[in-house]
Amino acid sequence: MNFELKPLGLAAVASEKCDALVVLIPEGFKPGKDDLSLLAGQAIKDKDLETKPGKLLQLYRPVQASAVRLVLAGVGEGKAKQVRTALTAALASLKGPSLKKLVVCFATPAREDAVRATVHAIADATYVYTTTKSKSEGRTLQKVLVTATNASEVHATFLRASATVPGVELAKEWANRPANHATPIELAKAAHELAKLPKVSCSVLGPKEVTKLGMGSFLAVAQGSEEPLRFIVLRYDGAAKTQAPTVLVGKGITFDSGGVSIKPAAEMDEMKFDMSGAASVLGVFRALAQLKPAINVVGLIPSCENMLSGRAVKPGDVVTSMSGQTIEILNTDAEGRLVLCDALTYAERFKPKAVIDIATLTGACMVALGGVRSGLFSSREDLGAALFAAGESAQDLCWLLPLDDDYADGLKTGFADVANVAGRAGGAITAAKFLQRFTEKYSWAHLDIAGTAWKSGAAKGATGIPEDGGLWLMSPSILVRLTSWPTRAACCARPRAVACGFWCWVRTPCCSNSTPHCGPCRLPTSSRMPRPVPQSICQPGRLWFWAQTLRPVVIGHRFWSIWATKYLKTLSGTPG
Repeated sequence: MNFELKPLGLAAVASEKCDALVVLIPEGFKPGKDDLSLLAGQAIKDKDLETKPGKLLQLYRPVQASAVRLVLAGVGEGKAKQVRTALTAALASLKGPSLKKLVVCFATPAREDAVRATVHAIADATYVYTTTKSKSEGRTLQKVLVTATNASEVHATFLRASATVPGVELAKEWANRPANHATPIELAKAAHELAKLPKVSCSVLGPKEVTKLGMGSFLAVAQGSEEPLRFIVLRYDGAAKTQAPTVLVGKGITFDSGGVSIKPAAEMDEMKFDMSGAASVLGVFRALAQLKPAINVVGLIPSCENMLSGRAVKPGDVVTSMSGQTIEILNTDAEGRLVLCDALTYAERFKPKAVIDIATLTGACMVALGGVRSGLFSSREDLGAALFAAGESAQDLCWLLPLDDDYADGLKTGFADVANVAGRAGGAITAAKFLQRFTEKYSWAHLDIAGTAWKSGAAKGATGIPEDGGLWLMSPSILVRLTSWPTRAACCARPRAVACGFWCWVRTPCCSNSTPHCGPCRLPTSSRMPRPVPQSICQPGRLWFWAQTLRPVVIGHRFWSIWATKYLKTLSGTPG
């Protein structure tokens, strides 16, 4: 599908020949003197058209435009979510083999987030899975023209959004494939295909190499299946070798039966989606090759099946992970964390800036957040805040959940260093606490996408999350943050937001020195509070960076900006 952006208003777009023209009409629209504007204005005046998101007025072969079909679509205030709602409704009404060229026109100057939402809404609404169908009836839409009077202002955003579409669709493709068409071996082949793209390389480890590395936890999950495991290592080298990479870890369970702790038969077919985290990582690398950002990224995919057989791991078995920690497997259906923990240990060798794992990990997260937001956990509040803000911007929504140490109490066992499950209460959190044990040497975040990776029922299929909406994991905003903060090697430090009168950052002494905390409130330190960054980092520029990172999340824009400016003026370069 080919996307194009042109600086056209309503008067000019009326002459564009196309199968369908969708005009996005916001609240307060004031019509011009051209026929199309007058038509829209009259429709609003006669109350035949509402400007609420999703409200439509359709015309066939209108005299006011050269399009075969015209759709006037209300977009409310013109925000990203509202535009996405409008386009989803419009494209649902336009489905058919005759739709080959589509024109989408912003009746007023377009917002950047709205342009990004437009591209991804169109791609999502017209995506069709065909791989295992005997009669392929794929996407008929070939060309999409987006027009806005301020096209030059949103051009860069448009290019980034359209460049991510192939990555999103690659993620959907592999997540949608049935398990017999998406085995670990097939995933490895897909990764090797990505290595043909610029700056991307791939290596794949088999059972012998994984055994040699001591990945006993990963091996335990795989031993019940006839399909051999694969440990996939992807690299994107867009920056100097001296720049530490960001590592993405994707859960690659190509089918999850639950093992001996077998799942209910109902909807077990959907367990082919249990490798959606791996599919997302593949999609990210597809997009990186097209976007070509000046960063280094490593992708790790531990891939296997979780099957029931005479060789399968049993409840009560104790295995030794790559880290040396022993794990008592109380539930074989909690296998995702068992493959991820070894991958997280393997990630240490890259000395990463940050590690982000993506996994359809727990049903508990589905109960907590439904299918609207993914669960987000992080060992560093700045990393968590950056991911949250990027998700909001891209409309790939997540929610930051706690990681209090008390949640780990349920993982204690008398037969190993840790159990793989705790009780039902807080299941998504205890799973994250299990993973956290293996991430002490770097900054880490975990995305539980169990509720958002796919849809059930009539709309069954992969969503592409968390890659949809512009690959928010690799969006410009998150890239700045991931390449700007120090690694844990510089200091075993994680800043923590503390609610004082000023919503300031408070830092406790570093593990390696007695650096005092900085901040105007001088709140007493806590033994549970994460340790700080070095003094060299506590400069006005860094503090301003963090202020901008948290501004949309912590407090209202105006108050935060005023306070941050005044606070920074009190700093002379030496922390207080």
